[in-house]
Amino acid sequence: MRTIFSFLSLIFITCMSCAQQIESEIKAETPVNVNYTTELIVPDLDIPWGMVLLPDGSMLITEKTGELIHFKNGVKKNIEGLPEIYVRGQGGLMDLELHPNYKNNGWIYIAYASQEGDADGGNTAILRAKLDNNTLVEKQLLYKAGPNTKKGQHWGSRIEFDDKGYLYFSVGDRGNRDVNPQDITRDCGKIYRLNDDGSIPEDNPFTNATNAKRAIYSYGHRNPQGMIKNPFTGDIWVNEHGPRGGDEINIIQKGKNFGWPVISYGINYDGTTFTDITAKENMEQPLFYWVPSIAPSGMTFISSDKYPNWKGNILVGSLKFKYIERLVLENNKVVKREKLFEGIGRVRNVLEAPDGYIYAAIEGLGIVKIVPEH
Repeated sequence: MRTIFSFLSLIFITCMSCAQQIESEIKAETPVNVNYTTELIVPDLDIPWGMVLLPDGSMLITEKTGELIHFKNGVKKNIEGLPEIYVRGQGGLMDLELHPNYKNNGWIYIAYASQEGDADGGNTAILRAKLDNNTLVEKQLLYKAGPNTKKGQHWGSRIEFDDKGYLYFSVGDRGNRDVNPQDITRDCGKIYRLNDDGSIPEDNPFTNATNAKRAIYSYGHRNPQGMIKNPFTGDIWVNEHGPRGGDEINIIQKGKNFGWPVISYGINYDGTTFTDITAKENMEQPLFYWVPSIAPSGMTFISSDKYPNWKGNILVGSLKFKYIERLVLENNKVVKREKLFEGIGRVRNVLEAPDGYIYAAIEGLGIVKIVPEH
């Protein structure tokens, strides 16, 4: 009986893998007619990472090198009062997000690389503050991942709120693949959930687990650099870098293990393998994965009426191939891929703003706005 059960389990896992492989084989097409073009809104940026539109139509932008820029009426001004930024490797001043009730409370949330703590190096931190003229005030450190490390990779960094006002953020595995992601007593390789003031929700999944990091919401992640609330369902979606292949899109679920590095559709950068399985019991399969890797960064859902033929789709920035990828969804399955604005540059972020327009942050260029052709 046990042999039959094991055989059936093997068939089930194999079928799961096959289904995912079919998805990965959807090739990215170059559309004949896009019907949209780009307009440069904020020029002369190096590595713009986070961006938000304020209620007055102005924009806040982070530069990875440690500048917070306020862009208004064509003028860029640097915001003072930032915490000390640890610029190393992929880390620096990273994501931005506004409180859902920003108009009334003024809270701005910032992800950055911080040296705070005892050990040398740094790790990802989340801070909130308010803007008084051109200065950050009322700064509050909400979370600082540890331990510090001098490794420069996999900081994660993205921030998002859900419909209930919970704050989610990502911290990558920080280059410690074989220890951090699968251990809930350690930071890194995780998605976290906090209340908006930094306190830990009582119903977080590991609040009663011995020695667990109580802010963890899901684990087994590599380096999530895209995070967005699905405006149609309220779910939190993330994309994350795989190694050589195996970039993923996942819908975050409470307490779930997303498998890194035990299961993966990727291989090491040198072509060797680090795992020989793509599925395992109690580990989540990705909604979609890319082979080869596109190096996904910021992403956004399209709900705006300004892009009627894209509504309900996802846009994902590709750092590696220097385009924006449009993913067409049906019943939470990717059924089509398109390469938009090929050669535009390394796309660090994509945002559907409150004004209904889509903005993209392009390394070495600036912020562009996607507008309908006339």
